[in-house]
Amino acid sequence: MTNPPSTMLTLADRARIVSEAEGSTIIGVHFLRQTPVFVLGEEALLFAPAEKRTRVAVHDGGILTSVADPLRIVTGGDDGKLVATDRDGNTEVLASDERKRWIDQVALGPDGAVAWSTGKIAHVKTGKGELREFQAASTVGGLAFFPKGFRLAVAHYNGVALWFPNAAGAKPEALEWKGSHLGVTLSPDGRFLITTMQEPTLHGWRLVDAKHMRMSGYSARVRSVSWTHDGGLLATSGSEQLILWPFDGKDGPMGKQPTMFAQSPSRCTRVACHPKQPVCAAGFADGTVLMVRLEDGALILAREADGQPVSALGWSPEGQVLAMGTEQGDARVLTL
Repeated sequence: MTNPPSTMLTLADRARIVSEAEGSTIIGVHFLRQTPVFVLGEEALLFAPAEKRTRVAVHDGGILTSVADPLRIVTGGDDGKLVATDRDGNTEVLASDERKRWIDQVALGPDGAVAWSTGKIAHVKTGKGELREFQAASTVGGLAFFPKGFRLAVAHYNGVALWFPNAAGAKPEALEWKGSHLGVTLSPDGRFLITTMQEPTLHGWRLVDAKHMRMSGYSARVRSVSWTHDGGLLATSGSEQLILWPFDGKDGPMGKQPTMFAQSPSRCTRVACHPKQPVCAAGFADGTVLMVRLEDGALILAREADGQPVSALGWSPEGQVLAMGTEQGDARVLTL
């Protein structure tokens, strides 16, 4: 386990324990206004305001993925349903797969649009309720809307398809690179597209000329990424430290080395950048959560090591509250 230096400032004892070791893996955490909501691996969301926690059943089985905006949390499940839940706990089934195929990828777009996948098919429901679909070359590994316009990146085996859902009959642009692409993200300015790979590496493209970039050096697959508030850095898990790649220049990380902070004997499992400050929260496989000041690498301990791998991290919209969840179901909220 991580043994933090004795001089490290700690706020861990100030965290409010929402649930402890209830057994259900926490796969995500979001905020609806100021309320932290934990996404449980089985069936339900756990609303955790300070005064009372509420469990809301949203699926008839496992929850595989989640995403949120200020008004709703959208979840995909192994019951073949796509469900939206608002801040009052009201649920709406946005889509239901007639063959009950798993919905394990979901993304939110402009004007209320939502995208999800079932096998090789990427679906989009526009803000007006119109349905679109696109068949990828193989099982969809990740979905991400572009920050501008109405365009969707669909990651799959051997590359990414860039699809305009409203351009009927138009062939999507293809970005090709051999291997299994399991996640996709776009820089906030829309200039770079990055995928997480099955092997311990990232692959990327500068979109203006489709020039490749490869980011390696990890000890395990990268399962969590997060952009800093100004879009200048991409924080990543997958190593025994927090790794941040520079994207503030025209070439992104091409020819540059990453910045590394919070060296640990345990592997980083989740990252979450502060929404307004140069700070990133990093969770590790031994249960440690650190807040890292990106200007100088200064550390604050937010959760002590206890052997529970950190599986979810999230900041409130103003960045005053950090919510943390583990694979064993321990949920905590730290107000700064």
